[in-house]
Amino acid sequence: MVVGAMAQAFASAQVSLATVVDLAQRNSSAVKLAQADLQKAQAVLTETKDVFIPSVTLGAGLPAVPSVGFTGGVPSMLDGSAQSLVLSFSQGRYIQAAGSGVKAASLRLKDAREQTELDASTAYIELDTVTSELDATRQQEALAERLVAIEQERTEAGVDPLNDLLQSRLTAAQLKLKRLHLESRAATLAKQMATLTGLPVGSITPDHASIPEIPAIGEEAAGRTTNGIASAQMAAHAKMLLAKGDALVGLLPQVSFNAEYIRSTTLLNSANEYYRKDLPPNNFSSGFSIQVPLFDLGHRAKARESAADALRATVEAEQAERQNDIQIASLTGSLHELDTLAEIASLKQQIADEQLKTVLAQMEVGNGASTQPQLGPKAEQQARIDERQKFADSLEAGLELAKARLGLLRALGHMDDWLRELHGK
Repeated sequence: MVVGAMAQAFASAQVSLATVVDLAQRNSSAVKLAQADLQKAQAVLTETKDVFIPSVTLGAGLPAVPSVGFTGGVPSMLDGSAQSLVLSFSQGRYIQAAGSGVKAASLRLKDAREQTELDASTAYIELDTVTSELDATRQQEALAERLVAIEQERTEAGVDPLNDLLQSRLTAAQLKLKRLHLESRAATLAKQMATLTGLPVGSITPDHASIPEIPAIGEEAAGRTTNGIASAQMAAHAKMLLAKGDALVGLLPQVSFNAEYIRSTTLLNSANEYYRKDLPPNNFSSGFSIQVPLFDLGHRAKARESAADALRATVEAEQAERQNDIQIASLTGSLHELDTLAEIASLKQQIADEQLKTVLAQMEVGNGASTQPQLGPKAEQQARIDERQKFADSLEAGLELAKARLGLLRALGHMDDWLRELHGK
């Protein structure tokens, strides 16, 4: 209902990046699954501790038909029992393992939130960029149509060869194809945003001002362990404690407490005929049970199984850490190249803008005494098309740089810094 109300509120308005991230967290299946895992881990921890609290059960019953002969048991109309664990060296390890499991699940939940925030932020920034590119391409397409009309007139007048007209038509066709590609890309991103947030398709209009600057950090900023790796390490530690607990089961004794109450009855039975004295109505007993393991191959095999699981979890955590290190190195290397490409694209856009200004100025004041031919509408359209193209190229280069920076932030464990800045806008 909350998402539905927000969908109506945002139907015709811009939606900030922070709002999209919040909606994505609420709607994310990965986050919901991680929350369920955390609740399960908390229940397991409570369960391992509650074995020391006596569990009490009550029962009642009467015979369906009168009993005949000696049944071998005390007939009762009410019985109750209480049982609990008093001393277990392995249970302490199980409690520690369950506690580590809760920490691992909590870190896994944080990691799921970060991944959702990264996916939502990346999709939002890309949609914002594609929207701007699409506007620039539509402007280019309109300019190209004007250029085709100009070339048609010049060709018919014999001023320009047919090749120039064909070239202008090719440019217009290429820009049409580019627009169709961008429209398809924008539609896909709109569907992705709807899936992430739960809002209707097409209801999200990006607000560029809500996107904070992505910090440019390098590999030297490493030092924080990501939540995903920390969760894997904590899960491995939990399994190691579990294996130690299983190993102690077959080595050390265990003490349990039990108590029992029976309310006996002579209704519909002849039990007193078989006992020297009449059965007392109230019967109660309690005691401690001590179990000393002497020969238990089953628990020994279970301990070996748990040790193998712990070893596997440890290796998987180490593997995840190595893969993250490789990703950091790869992203760092790519960032240097992407940063340079973005700078080049920005410079080209600035040059194209200055060239457009020069063309417009020459068209306005003329060439004067210059031997260069007078510039006309054809030169203006070509300069405008080139300026819009360089602008779109600059946007695309900036998008690739932003994606790489966000990926590196997550790999280095600095995603929280970006999120704090995001929610502060």
